[in-house]
Amino acid sequence: MEAVEMKSVSLKRPHSEDDEGNAEEIKRQKISPQPKAGNDCEQSTEAAAEQPDKTLLEDTRNEIISSEINEDQEDEELEDSDEDGDPESFADMMKHGLTESDVGITKFVSSHKGFSGILKERYSDFVVHEIGKDGRVSHLDDFSVPVDDEVNSEDPPEETFTVLSEEDKQRLEELQLLKNKETSVAIEVMEDTKEKRTVIHQAVKSLFPGLETKTEDRDGKRYIIAYHAAGKKALAKVRTATDPRKHSWPKSRGSYCHFILYKENKDTMDAINVLSKFLRVKPNIFSYMGTKDKRAITVQEIAVLRITAQRLAHLNKCLMNFKLGNFSYKNHPLKLGELQGNHFTVVLRNITGTDEQIEQAMHSLREIGFINYYGMQRFGTTAVPTYQIGRAILQNNWEEVMDLILKPRPGAEKGYLVKCREEWAKTKDPAAALKKLPVKRCVEGQLLRGLLKYGMKNIISAFGIIPRNNRLMYIHSYQSYVWNNMVSKRIEEYGLRAVPGDLVLKGATAVHVTEGDVDNYTIHDVVMPLPGFDVIYPKHTIGDAYKAMLAADSLDISNMRHKIRDYSLSGAYRKVIIRPQNVSWEVVAYDDPRIPLFVTDLDKLEGKPLPALPTDGKFRALKMEFSLPPSTYATMAIREVLKMDTSIKNQTQLNTTWLR
Repeated sequence: MEAVEMKSVSLKRPHSEDDEGNAEEIKRQKISPQPKAGNDCEQSTEAAAEQPDKTLLEDTRNEIISSEINEDQEDEELEDSDEDGDPESFADMMKHGLTESDVGITKFVSSHKGFSGILKERYSDFVVHEIGKDGRVSHLDDFSVPVDDEVNSEDPPEETFTVLSEEDKQRLEELQLLKNKETSVAIEVMEDTKEKRTVIHQAVKSLFPGLETKTEDRDGKRYIIAYHAAGKKALAKVRTATDPRKHSWPKSRGSYCHFILYKENKDTMDAINVLSKFLRVKPNIFSYMGTKDKRAITVQEIAVLRITAQRLAHLNKCLMNFKLGNFSYKNHPLKLGELQGNHFTVVLRNITGTDEQIEQAMHSLREIGFINYYGMQRFGTTAVPTYQIGRAILQNNWEEVMDLILKPRPGAEKGYLVKCREEWAKTKDPAAALKKLPVKRCVEGQLLRGLLKYGMKNIISAFGIIPRNNRLMYIHSYQSYVWNNMVSKRIEEYGLRAVPGDLVLKGATAVHVTEGDVDNYTIHDVVMPLPGFDVIYPKHTIGDAYKAMLAADSLDISNMRHKIRDYSLSGAYRKVIIRPQNVSWEVVAYDDPRIPLFVTDLDKLEGKPLPALPTDGKFRALKMEFSLPPSTYATMAIREVLKMDTSIKNQTQLNTTWLR
């Protein structure tokens, strides 16, 4: 097999006079309608804004300018950019972004001729189902709530969720969190029946853990009085243990409620933050095996500590963008990395390839696979790539770290970030720059707070205020940058076969391929190291190339230990070629770009059939399915099929006409 040089392929679709009109009609599909006034579900302005009514063109543009910096399968979105501007000026801004060749992505393994197609024309064209550690694909197919063998006060009747007014809920929440001087809250019982009082008692205790209730008569009226059973001690328990009422949880029931989270166009952490807000609990009681793409429909397993399935199921009436189901109680949480991988269902719209080209491309994907590059989202979208900051950290060049994060940069960014950077460049005053930031939790805001606290001469401590995962993301980005470049060089030098000096894994240990056993291995066995102090390197010319690349960056490959332990790189091994599993595909015709081309889990539950598709439509789409292991990028598999540059910079420039 021979490696093929990369060619850039246009993603443009023909511009029609109807595009402008269609843009107004093509709306994001909602999971559930906006609750009407008087709905019993609690609504906040933040939650109500979770599903803005935007056109397809706005949706696409927002996806392109989202500033995502990721780490393997547990990719985390740091911030979204949503700056206004016309398509031409936006495309011009993106000229400062990265292309694939900038981060070492230059080779293909297949020999077919590339063709164009539009990836994620709708977010619903990209569906991800998690594959659990038992190998089963997660599906949302059951909304029922499990029934316990024993009665439990944590499972009150449905009326519990509706009996309290919004004003009562607000007062009770303030009491629960000790936000005012009140020591109790009195709720007048308008319908004085024992049944009604019981429901109110249950509602207070269920929705506001840590509070207790009693009934009192005052001035001829009957009230239910809510109070803290143990004052601040109870509050501390609510805030830290998140398990305040152990006596009410049945002993026979597992402590964790596992459920399937179906979400649309939302990041996993954003979804958990919304769920925790509505449940009035801390986000850290939720656990999961991996975060999922934002601009997609994703289905994954979540576990939450001592929250009943009934309370979770009730949220289906309140929240947009999410559905919860397949509830079960277990004795264990979930852990990051436990998943076996993800199953992808992808639609590439308006494809131009012939049937023969498509068959060749998909057969190659199934039989050979694709180069296991780190995808573009690993390196950020602005003119300052994340790997540059990682390199400065490894060089112990803290002035440059500070400068790279805070200095003005061309490209698509939120207006307040632009103003913050301008202020920093002008004054080098952390307090003044911080005043320009309405959102302080971004990396820039955290670093400025650190500089304000520790001073300009202690950048290391100031940088340490940034959450650890975000700090490590920078140096992992540099490792990925090196790996991509070295793999491209390896394929260019030796092609798609195992050669003496390559590395393969025996168990968890890497060993060199020798002349005597080279015939026992294929390119699918070969791994390449991410640089670190606990890895070995190939014995052929690529080993020297690693040393040369790091030396050019003033780094010593034989000394990857940093004086700050967190930034010491142990390294790891990554397969050069990934062969997807369960690969299937179908070419379909369609006329209307608004219609879905496959049925989702939610569609099946709601009995929505797939719209009838024409046999000879104006457009053709490639529907493809495949499974990938953790820490691999579906965009790199799609890149291999289309032979296209997946960078935002390239796609933006090619689609300027379409974005109008």
